[in-house]
Amino acid sequence: MYKLRIRRAKQVVLVCKNRERILTGESMKNLAILEGGHDRGVSVVVDNAGKIELIAFDDKVDQEYTNCAFEEEIDACGMCVIPGLIDGHTHPVWVGDRVHEFAMKLAGATYMDVHKRGGGIGFTVEHVRKATEEELYTSLRKRLVRMLRSGTTLAEAKSGYGLDVESEMKMLRVLERAKKELPIEISSTFCGAHSVPKGSTCEEATSNVINEQIPKLQELMKNKEITVDNIDVFCEKGVFGIDETRRILEAGKAVGLSLNFHGDELHPMRAAELGAELGARAISHLEEVSEEGIQALSAASVIAVLLPTTAYILRLKCPPARAMIKSGVPVALGSDFNPNAFCLSMPLTMHLACVNLHMTMEECLTAATINAAASLGRSHTHGSLEPGKVADMLVIDAPRWEHLVYQLGGHDDVIKFVIKNGKIAHSRPCYGM
Repeated sequence: MYKLRIRRAKQVVLVCKNRERILTGESMKNLAILEGGHDRGVSVVVDNAGKIELIAFDDKVDQEYTNCAFEEEIDACGMCVIPGLIDGHTHPVWVGDRVHEFAMKLAGATYMDVHKRGGGIGFTVEHVRKATEEELYTSLRKRLVRMLRSGTTLAEAKSGYGLDVESEMKMLRVLERAKKELPIEISSTFCGAHSVPKGSTCEEATSNVINEQIPKLQELMKNKEITVDNIDVFCEKGVFGIDETRRILEAGKAVGLSLNFHGDELHPMRAAELGAELGARAISHLEEVSEEGIQALSAASVIAVLLPTTAYILRLKCPPARAMIKSGVPVALGSDFNPNAFCLSMPLTMHLACVNLHMTMEECLTAATINAAASLGRSHTHGSLEPGKVADMLVIDAPRWEHLVYQLGGHDDVIKFVIKNGKIAHSRPCYGM
């Protein structure tokens, strides 16, 4: 018994087909696509373990699987199949929205202006510290379901609104519960150095993260109460400087966490150079990255996770995506979902990347699939449609896959099925006329 067969697809976008870890430069827009013809479509066969077994034309699959049974079959006539989208940067665990801050920003307040007036991260920290795990999970669950319906099958998800041992671990436990109970896949990131808590100095906050939070995290991981993949620091003027960032990242690396941090967002901090030196897997934001930083990222194959929603909402200059791609930096995308940038949709993120970052649609799909998977250390199993990889797929109800990006805000209608591990995790509702 096989889990799934998709048949008669007009296009199946593999993204890549030679087990590439990342795509860079020109290869980001040279997608591997299997095109159906007028008289034959393309099939995808998923084995009982939820892995892709074969992608081939229908007639070949008909011959090879004549006597085989499938738990589910999807007729994708006239439709397209692409890999599930991967969101490389999110902050989904919080309560207490910051909708009032949007008006402040529209009136001209900067991110740091809001922060100094008691808003921003500090506002959310107050609410998260008071919240129960159940309250945090209830809000998280709703957001993750919306992400899944928007085509995200794997998301990086951070803590960072606790800023003390108890609250940070509470957030990570909530993420662990979501991993067990929801179909969307999560890569957890410890972000205890997201901000300097009220009443603390930067040195005190740094010491707390290194000497209290990380040891507790290590204990919970050793006891298998939580699993955490990455460590993040908000390396920024007025938050954690380059020296503090180095110390925290090195402490995280010493306990087996991959370095995946905020850098060069509001001010040029030389965070890209630091990340390349320390062997970071990924750095996010990079609106203020230097030319030297771009070259360092390229030389070290550090993945740049670009967040077009943030630049859009905060009216920042956009990260130099074209310069990065030209220099061979592997570029990924993330929604940066958080109370400051409330976007759960990777299709919308991709659209903004096209318009504001001047990326092509092909580059955006690469950045939201194989390169985003690599930013989480999972491109050997996720991010492209290749035999042996996890069967995370979207069925797009359109004659070309580009409609997912082209139709601004239209993903609710364009995405027919979201498939996770070879099972239908979401299907578009049918509305009567």
